[in-house]
Amino acid sequence: MKENKQRLSHYDGAAGGWGAVIACATQVISQKAPVRDTIALFKMNQVKGFDCPGCAWPDPDHRSPMELCENGVKAVSWETTSKKVTPEFFAAHPVQALWKQSDYELEQHGRLTHPMKYDITTDTWQPIDWETAFNEIGKTLRQLQPEQVEFYTSGRTSNEAAFLYQLFAREYGTNNFPDCSNMCHSPTGKGLGESIGIGKGTVELSDFEAADLVICVGHNPGTNHPRMLATLREVARRGGKIISVNPLRERGLERFSFPQSPTDMLLGGSTEISNDHFQIRIGGDAWFFRGVMKAMIEHDDESQKNGTPEIIDHGFIAAQTLGYEALRESIDALEWSQIESGAGVTREEIVHFAEIYTAHQKVIVCYGLGITQHRNGTQNVQQLINLLLLRGNMGREGAGICPLRGHSNVQGDRSVGINEEPSEDFNLSLEKHFGIKVPRKHGHSSVDSIRAFERGDSRALICMGGNLAVAMPDPLRTFPAIRKLELQVHVATKLNRSHLLAAKNSYLLPALGRTERDIQQAGIQSVTVEDSMSMVHASTGSLKPASPWLMSEPAIVAGLAKATLPQSPINWKALSGDYRLIRNAIEAVIPEFYDYNQRIEAPGGFRLDNPASRGEYRTATGKAMFIPCTTEAIDDQGLPPEHLVLATIRSHDQYNTTIYGMNDRYRGVTGRRDVVFLSVNEARVRGLKQGDVVNVAALNEKGEISEERTLPDQTVHIVSMAVGSIAAYLPEANILLSLDAVDEQSMTPAYKSVPVLITRKN
Repeated sequence: MKENKQRLSHYDGAAGGWGAVIACATQVISQKAPVRDTIALFKMNQVKGFDCPGCAWPDPDHRSPMELCENGVKAVSWETTSKKVTPEFFAAHPVQALWKQSDYELEQHGRLTHPMKYDITTDTWQPIDWETAFNEIGKTLRQLQPEQVEFYTSGRTSNEAAFLYQLFAREYGTNNFPDCSNMCHSPTGKGLGESIGIGKGTVELSDFEAADLVICVGHNPGTNHPRMLATLREVARRGGKIISVNPLRERGLERFSFPQSPTDMLLGGSTEISNDHFQIRIGGDAWFFRGVMKAMIEHDDESQKNGTPEIIDHGFIAAQTLGYEALRESIDALEWSQIESGAGVTREEIVHFAEIYTAHQKVIVCYGLGITQHRNGTQNVQQLINLLLLRGNMGREGAGICPLRGHSNVQGDRSVGINEEPSEDFNLSLEKHFGIKVPRKHGHSSVDSIRAFERGDSRALICMGGNLAVAMPDPLRTFPAIRKLELQVHVATKLNRSHLLAAKNSYLLPALGRTERDIQQAGIQSVTVEDSMSMVHASTGSLKPASPWLMSEPAIVAGLAKATLPQSPINWKALSGDYRLIRNAIEAVIPEFYDYNQRIEAPGGFRLDNPASRGEYRTATGKAMFIPCTTEAIDDQGLPPEHLVLATIRSHDQYNTTIYGMNDRYRGVTGRRDVVFLSVNEARVRGLKQGDVVNVAALNEKGEISEERTLPDQTVHIVSMAVGSIAAYLPEANILLSLDAVDEQSMTPAYKSVPVLITRKN
């Protein structure tokens, strides 16, 4: 069906299947490079190939000839497109004209081919040679104070580029590292670090082969990490149980038809994934899981009285944890009426969940941004850990926590130093190895950086990929703040809206894509990435670069560093000419990367040390910590009774802010994005029906409508959804978000708990 035909319907099929195959073929054809795409697809996620630039789901030990998924195909064809954005294109398209195009249209123009500088007199991007660009940027940076510059990193950046990037910034003199993880999984790093001593998940892919229960919370695998469905399918087919907790019923957690299964494809077969669905209210996660723990504690008390087997693993708690009594006291203080209201489900449903959980011995909890992107995101994560610790589901086979990362190397960037608050051990190692002095002052996260732009405290922004301005909340504040800057530098593969927020001096530097050959002085180079389960492996592009003017990200960082720091003791040219030298430096600074170059030669690479996965907790106490919840996602007091809580979501044709198409197949949306999702009950209460048009307005802390933060002309789509909840697409709905509504522990914005009111469009 053509994308310009707008339609809302109900999707009856399974996830995957022929729909995924057709969508892949359509995407490849639309990018006008079928041969280039096909070559790339056979190299994606293979041992000697390149890592998919999409999600961070790990690769299996035994890989199929085409180890891919629908969104992976979209990501690759998006990068390998034959469409080009040349200097001639920019000459014919002033920035004001480009601004009027949609985000989808901007990225559909194709690959950037030449370094460019913005010219204010003609309102166009003009070509510039690399050396001149580096020298001009370096001169401007030398005129600024280091604390006035923000170094943003996208999760697509390799370990090698990220390490050089943080090295450049720290020698320059700042820890200002706004990072894409600040907008998604910083609550994971903060929450898990406090609870179990490491800010990463504890499970490996093999643990899913041993688990008898997998709990999926706040994520949509069919769209955001489709290769996970093959793993869940295997769990279900061998008799393991899968349950989901999510306000929306997502098709990927209901049924899956595996595109690489002849039986599924030829006979129309599919596998039921999730056996039970708990549709909690948006923002009700902490209430729900505290209710589950309350049910478990009450049942355990009865068991102890009756002499029946215990529900809670008191031996594990005594030996390996601290804080249980404080947790219990906080949960005992909650009334069931509070829990039901906060969670949006009944006590019976919560007890049923607890019964399922306690009936299984090896349990994995997987979660996504539906847990982290709230004002209590860090404590949401910790409630999941509390739940696992109550049954001893930590530090053993087939059990543990599994945060689902988005970008393919967002976790790796953090591992090699992209951190606004590095440890002192890291600082000392960096200084010793390179003979430099690095700053100790706490740097800026993403929200901090925008606020610093507003105040005028920060005056420059360097972006290693990404679409920062569009990804951030509250464009009414974010866009003007960025436009005030003296310098912007964007390292990118494609044009996006952030590039159009021109500063006094703005540069657009085109980089090699993950699929392309990276040839440096020492020959063809490989980079490395870290997946969601701490596996580090090599990625080697093989396609001819889209333009001879492209440079690799490590080479661009080295060029910027040499031009900015002419007296640097670091041999930037040597490092960017041979990435093995970068990996040697990472190994010298970060002990977990020992024998780095040797270990990435093994098929599948190596796993970074994860003490918590073996029951070793490097917290301040040396024990796993129970941490009670003290902050709620949203305070309903003072809000009008008819308010709803909104979550921003992605469509199926979308990856973060990148929009591949205008469809959302599994939710029945075709050819449009001006859609809000409501339950049958919420629509009925408001006198709305399918297809009605509404305005959505954000509420401030006092429950008052914000006239500016309004999303107009949205079409109602009635779906299976929790009460009190509403959803809309990002980035369009980011207008409703406040830059001040954040999880104070991690500074992650509350993208998924926004109080709103809706009114029918007259």
